[in-house]
Amino acid sequence: MWYWLFKYILLGPLLALIGRPKVEGLEHLPADGPAILASNHLAVMDSFYLPLVVRRRITFLAKQEYFTGTGIKGRVLAWFYTVVGQVPIDRTDADSAQAALDTAARILGERKLLGMYPEGTRSPDGRLYKGKTGLARLALQTGVPVIPVAMIGTNVVNPPGKKGLRFGQVTVRFGKPMDFSRFEGMAGNRFIERAVIDEVIYELMELSGQEYVDLYAASLKNAAGPAQNGQATASSRLPESAAG
Repeated sequence: MWYWLFKYILLGPLLALIGRPKVEGLEHLPADGPAILASNHLAVMDSFYLPLVVRRRITFLAKQEYFTGTGIKGRVLAWFYTVVGQVPIDRTDADSAQAALDTAARILGERKLLGMYPEGTRSPDGRLYKGKTGLARLALQTGVPVIPVAMIGTNVVNPPGKKGLRFGQVTVRFGKPMDFSRFEGMAGNRFIERAVIDEVIYELMELSGQEYVDLYAASLKNAAGPAQNGQATASSRLPESAAG
């Protein structure tokens, strides 16, 4: 109930006023059944504007820390992320990475839409970065279609590292579903998984018009230091240890 209240009454109208979202390619989204929505990641608001333009409910995997805060603020945030349908995941080690993949597979097994960010974290500079293979492994294990989604302009409405929102134009562009059935039975093969995720990233590059950088965004942020990391940690993703 709260998901729909936030979407249509409590938060959605305000976001629509600020971002004036434009949608392209919505016909590529299935009316029912499971699918992975593979999106580029420019800003925290990606996780708000994508669900805003889709009739079906989208479930994102969110880092566990959003659910374990202390005090009134921590409890409110944990409640918010829970009621809007985000699922906490632990990202500390390889075992937790597999548990995150298992959680994602369960969500897809329930015939839901799963939102994922293959770059693993927000872009630090608006460019498109190398994809993590966790999404590829999940797609190969489950056989569900992958729908590339380009978020455009969310980093203007919600500049990384800045408080508050700004007026702008957000475009959400859906690409054609990607079918990787030709690789059936090859989940776990790191070369195949790399080929799959590279194909997804290429589609995102074509849809978004972003410049591609053949580096992991997280590596760039780590090199930039704690201040940069604090400003640009992704709001919902598979753990980086899930990558090959």
